[in-house]
Amino acid sequence: MFLELEPIFNNIGEKLEFDYELDLSGVDIATYYPFTTPVRVKGGVFNRAGVVSLLADASFTYSAPCDLCTTHTEKNLSIPVDHVLVTSLNNEDNDELILVDSLRFNLDELVTEDILLGLPTRHLCKEDCKGVCQYCGKNLNHDSCSCSAPLDPRLAVLRQLLDNNDE
Repeated sequence: MFLELEPIFNNIGEKLEFDYELDLSGVDIATYYPFTTPVRVKGGVFNRAGVVSLLADASFTYSAPCDLCTTHTEKNLSIPVDHVLVTSLNNEDNDELILVDSLRFNLDELVTEDILLGLPTRHLCKEDCKGVCQYCGKNLNHDSCSCSAPLDPRLAVLRQLLDNNDE
């Protein structure tokens, strides 16, 4: 979605509100963590005392396997989009301000970037997920297992000493 920002930058107190859906099914990460709903982007661009701010919320549902037990999960997520827009920069290395050269701004690129940066790095089916047994592969959220850790062969001699002391 392209925003025409000339009236916003030229008039203090002016605002431009938006509410639309963004399809991210073609984004590379969507093959690993597919978005099950389109992204709903709702917010606005505001000129308050000469400072132009972009405030929005991007909400969506995505699906991903749990990192511990691989159970497929769907999560609702809401990512805040909060930036200050400027028409020129004194310092080119400033990452806090978004440069708008032509007063026409592609909002989709910025929202997509914020979403990709805001996705959680760890996906859990529930906060207290127990994962799977590393020996038999049983999902420990559903059942417990009777596996015991295999003895390190380098410590077998010590195990024999302990067994001999018990006798």
